[in-house]
Amino acid sequence: MATPPCTGYKLPHAACNDYTVAPVEDLAVMNAAISSGTPQSTPSAAATPLAGVSPAMREVFRLIERVGPTEASVLLTGESGSGKELAAKSIHDASPRRSGPFIAINCGAIPAGLIEAELFGFEKGSFTGAVRGHAGVFERAEGGTLLLDEITEMPLDMQTRLLRVLETKKFYRVGANTELSTDVRVIAATNRCPLQAVQSGQLREDLLYRLAVFPVHMPPLRERGNDVDLLADRFLDELNAQAATQKRFTALSRMTLRQHGWPGNVRELKNCIERAFILGDQWVELAPLIQKATADRGASADDRDRLDIRVGSRIYDMERSLIEATLEYFQGNKRRAADALGCSLKTLYNKLNGYAQRRANGFAPSRVNAYPQGQECASS
Repeated sequence: MATPPCTGYKLPHAACNDYTVAPVEDLAVMNAAISSGTPQSTPSAAATPLAGVSPAMREVFRLIERVGPTEASVLLTGESGSGKELAAKSIHDASPRRSGPFIAINCGAIPAGLIEAELFGFEKGSFTGAVRGHAGVFERAEGGTLLLDEITEMPLDMQTRLLRVLETKKFYRVGANTELSTDVRVIAATNRCPLQAVQSGQLREDLLYRLAVFPVHMPPLRERGNDVDLLADRFLDELNAQAATQKRFTALSRMTLRQHGWPGNVRELKNCIERAFILGDQWVELAPLIQKATADRGASADDRDRLDIRVGSRIYDMERSLIEATLEYFQGNKRRAADALGCSLKTLYNKLNGYAQRRANGFAPSRVNAYPQGQECASS
């Protein structure tokens, strides 16, 4: 049996804009674009939000250039903050569907009870509160591209329905009897190892093979060499342009850029530069922020398995805080969180759906010191 892609899949969520994809032979054009600060185009490459000249990113650009014009399903893998959504947008822009819509949804952010309606839509009166019909993402992305981010967080029963839609290109709205056809290119993304997700029961193996027709791995920023300087300069130039300033990095900041591991990848880099830009007058100093983040990260690692509960807290608030802190500890893995909490996966989903419904109705009880005290320099 063939082995699905796994090892080495760490795609970044870059947070940069208006860059140019350049194949290896067009690096001179890329360098000209970087030095001038103006997006350039080449006859053989389409514009993309991604940027980089490292060997790892050149390979990403090559794969995007190859798969973009096709209709193949693509599986993007990589660490949080490394640029998976931007890679998906680049694939869309390089495809014949570029004039159609590009829609991205995070499967882990949608409660289990609502994900079917979000994917396939629903008819008026199909459930309580459905006062009008609603088109799901498969309808809204018609003729374009649909990105299913964090696909491993989708409930297994919905994965079965998704597989059928991918194979038949037909689906039903919730509460409808009429079957609809869909013309959508699907790209999936995950920050987990696909093979491990299959082995742990988070991802159906048949769905993996259906999605991973063309796997693309986004490298973490620490493996991209001098790209960190390229990205840092671009982010700083954008901030200077917005604020009509001419701030520059200190020599220590330049050293910090290359020495820091950037566990939050490009997103962390961008957020840290923006914070340092706000704090600095003429010079942008990253070192103090990085040092604090590193110290906080170490303290957080020591305390991340603890939860402080204030005496007199409501039982509902304590339970909610415990569930959310456990989910955070297991990095959103609902199955592992349910096992640790000693409840079924269904019970956990019911709890989360209840919290979401209360928020929708205007009730949002405060967490009870549920998060460790250290705050990282940027979200990952």
